[in-house]
Amino acid sequence: MTPKQSGARGELLDRLGRLVRIESPSRDADASERMASQLSEWWQGAGATVSLETTDAGISLVADLEGEGDPLLLVGHSDTVWPRGTLEGDVRWSVDGDIVRGPGVYDMKSGLLVMLAAAERLRDRPRRSVRVVVVCDEEIGSPTTQALLRRCAEGVSGVIGFESPHPDGALKVGRRGSTRLRIEVQGRASHAALDPGSGIAAVDELVDQLLRVRQIVADPALPSEVLCNVGTIAGGGRANVVPAQAHAEIGLRFVDAVTERRVLAALAALAPVRSGAVVETRILSSRPAWRASDEDRAFVAQIAAAGRALGQEVDARPASGAGDTNLLGSLGLPTVDGFGPRGGGAHAVTEHASLASLAERIDLLEALLADVP
Repeated sequence: MTPKQSGARGELLDRLGRLVRIESPSRDADASERMASQLSEWWQGAGATVSLETTDAGISLVADLEGEGDPLLLVGHSDTVWPRGTLEGDVRWSVDGDIVRGPGVYDMKSGLLVMLAAAERLRDRPRRSVRVVVVCDEEIGSPTTQALLRRCAEGVSGVIGFESPHPDGALKVGRRGSTRLRIEVQGRASHAALDPGSGIAAVDELVDQLLRVRQIVADPALPSEVLCNVGTIAGGGRANVVPAQAHAEIGLRFVDAVTERRVLAALAALAPVRSGAVVETRILSSRPAWRASDEDRAFVAQIAAAGRALGQEVDARPASGAGDTNLLGSLGLPTVDGFGPRGGGAHAVTEHASLASLAERIDLLEALLADVP
């Protein structure tokens, strides 16, 4: 390793450590502000025009770098799944050779540095125009920032997401749609022995509704498979009281938009089985299905060509998990995701990233942005 390479690695590690030490769980306003402030300082130093947008979930950053052609949109997020205090517990910051560990180091604070470092290298060189958006609430479904993502996508030539790649480093092109919804049942309480007939059992009604959900998602007439997970069920309070309330939260995953529309419409139309019961389906968050298009595959081919010039092999395939690129890819924009470095353990105590892969991703993005139209 040359002194220059050693210095660059040291600066990357220092910056990554700074970001990881800002423990930034979703909806933590103070942590979100600290992340936005640090990223804003670095992006302004790279020559970008920076603006910040505040929502109930925190602060998101938008940075624009002038260059040639319509901008590429680079997408990331500043929040993590980890609560404050994790750094002193199960997921401590550490560096062991090529492997760096810490809460959010893989998902996705290392990805944020790929964008920044590549842009800094091109500070005084010809480059493509770039727009960066770093949202504050991706880990909870981006409920407050989807409008911002749509605005940032106006007029762009393509989209790159900096989430983690497949385990072998392959990019992600196409993602399952993800919807989280809540089924709420209102019944009527009564004594379970003395006056059971005047009650409306909300828990029993919920059980019947969940059986109906299973029928809807398993309909063989649907174009593609639906993954359905009933994550939580709650209701009632005492065994001698007919329960008046019950609810369940459900996670759904869709391959294509047609299946998504049919299933969500059927769930929205759920009707009570018991007279007098009230059933309501409420969507908590929703990311549309993004099925890879010819334009997406052409974008991958462009990135792969840049990689070959560097001696890197670039592959891409669909992913099961959802992210902000679901929305952007579903709009018909040429989109790829997974441009963060290799590693593993997202959302787990084994979370880690590879420094060598981080450097490779920076090289690849630099080559892509230097390939001006």
